[in-house]
Amino acid sequence: MSAVQDQAHTSQPAPGEVLLEVDNISLSFGGVKAIRDVSFDIRIGEVRAIIGPNGAGKTSMLNVINGFYHPQEGTITFAGKTRRNVRPYEAAASGIARTFQNVALFKGMSTLDNIISGRTLHMKTGFLWQLIHWGPAEREEIANRRKAEEIIDFLEIQHIRKTPVGRLPYGLQKRVELGRALAAEPKLLLLDEPMAGMNREEKEDMSRFILDVNSQFGTTIALIEHDMGVVMDLSDRVVVLDYGRKIGDGTPSEVRGNQDVIDAYLGVSH
Repeated sequence: MSAVQDQAHTSQPAPGEVLLEVDNISLSFGGVKAIRDVSFDIRIGEVRAIIGPNGAGKTSMLNVINGFYHPQEGTITFAGKTRRNVRPYEAAASGIARTFQNVALFKGMSTLDNIISGRTLHMKTGFLWQLIHWGPAEREEIANRRKAEEIIDFLEIQHIRKTPVGRLPYGLQKRVELGRALAAEPKLLLLDEPMAGMNREEKEDMSRFILDVNSQFGTTIALIEHDMGVVMDLSDRVVVLDYGRKIGDGTPSEVRGNQDVIDAYLGVSH
């Protein structure tokens, strides 16, 4: 087991306990209700999918969880701490990392430097030490680079470690973004459509890495995904949103047989 896997395991609480609880969240933009009184939880060690048709409120929910949006009603409880309004940097400091629908990388920087940028919260030395690049600052940089290299090895992207990410094909950019999120060593990893725009082979690779992150690192994962085959294969539990409302919640097989979910995806109820 590598050092990155060992540290992830030792820092995780007992599997099966509730890590995050969404309690009666409602979010509106003017007269538009993006989320309507939604509640669900995410348990430690699971892969939890959030699905629904376009406009269902899925990304808005992730934005509430990591502090980009502040709900008008309801609370989020993460790792035992209940909150209503939190800033993204506070969510990151508490152990929440995420990727985005549209790749949000530093396109002119190399793969290695992008992944190291995910270590920001682990950089503790002051400006003066970093300026002279000696002592604690040097040791910290060596440790952060070692961690980044372990993630590069894990994601099998050694061949692009020095390549500016703007030159990479889309599938590899998504993998680098996953690596940057992992560099933060999150307790909860939020993945917003990690397979979007990928071909079949790229989806298979990403699915494998997501499962490995969950099983080997012990990282709890919440993901939004439109490919139902991927969702059913990867997820332990699924919550379904439609027009901001929760219409289903359970195991993949339970959700697959839920008539409200079937109607929403087929458009029968609208």
